[in-house]
Amino acid sequence: MPLLTDRFGRVHDYIRISVTDRCNLRCVYCMPEEGMTFLPHEKVLSKDEIIDFMKIMVGYGIKKVRITGGEPLLRTDIVDIIAGLSAIPEIEDIAVTTNAMYLVKKAEALKEAGLTRVNISLDSLQEDRFKTITRGGRLQKVLDGIAKAEEVGFFPIKLNVVLIKGQNDDEILDFLEFTRDKDINIRFIEYMPIGHAGDSWKKQYLSLQTIFDACDEAGFAYQPVDSIRGNGPSENFRLEGAKGTFGLIHPVSSHFCASCNRLRLTADGYIKACLYWDEEMNIRPLIKDPEKLMELVQQSIDNKPESHEMAIALQDEMQSHKPTTRRMSQIGG
Repeated sequence: MPLLTDRFGRVHDYIRISVTDRCNLRCVYCMPEEGMTFLPHEKVLSKDEIIDFMKIMVGYGIKKVRITGGEPLLRTDIVDIIAGLSAIPEIEDIAVTTNAMYLVKKAEALKEAGLTRVNISLDSLQEDRFKTITRGGRLQKVLDGIAKAEEVGFFPIKLNVVLIKGQNDDEILDFLEFTRDKDINIRFIEYMPIGHAGDSWKKQYLSLQTIFDACDEAGFAYQPVDSIRGNGPSENFRLEGAKGTFGLIHPVSSHFCASCNRLRLTADGYIKACLYWDEEMNIRPLIKDPEKLMELVQQSIDNKPESHEMAIALQDEMQSHKPTTRRMSQIGG
């Protein structure tokens, strides 16, 4: 089997597919306050295009898929998409990243369709603050979604917390306490400069060393663990005596580019080998021509830089490539 290998020897076996750029929330790190102009429906990949694309990709070693957005559960055919992917024998793992606003309603059908696990965005445990960060979200819906995910048997359940200076960094201990009685994985994620013009993102950025500092100050003992399924770039730890775990994803302060194994497909059909850089290639016209499609995919991988250089951006140094102008919701998280 030919594997998708770049010039630095990184083998790509994982893809994140955005199925929509639409979202029912407007999280501060994902969209501008004024919102977005969403793609017309005809510009978004269809269910059949997504499944046909993946039938080609598995022949080149792709075996893990994450469905993202926007908010993927807004797709009326999301269950059919999951079922179609699940029917491809080579795919070993199918996950969804969701804000959980519709998870209670759709969890059982998604599980039956073959969804393996879920990542749920949860940036505050305080109702008013959660509503502010998400610009309208309801915390109780997320908590109900987590409970439903546990009920139907998704495992592991991962909760994504984007650490935002001055907005939720005083809740670190509350999130850690959340892991004591629940077998879930809280993942702290550094604020990234995706689609942000200028330096405004630096005002919200905190290094994840802050998590260790909070543990040390509170006297929380913790140990590293390496048994979290699908842990990807997350460094994982467990508080002493806790059922659950916490993880750190620090693309800026300690990037994980050397082991990057993933590609991204945007909702409008562009392949991206690196989240941060602006290069993307339109594969949609080639889905019915596997040979040419894979030539373009390999070209994208061949062009993939060794590093995304976010740390350089933090230090105001010159970067070697042009950062993307697309927001996270337009690329797929």
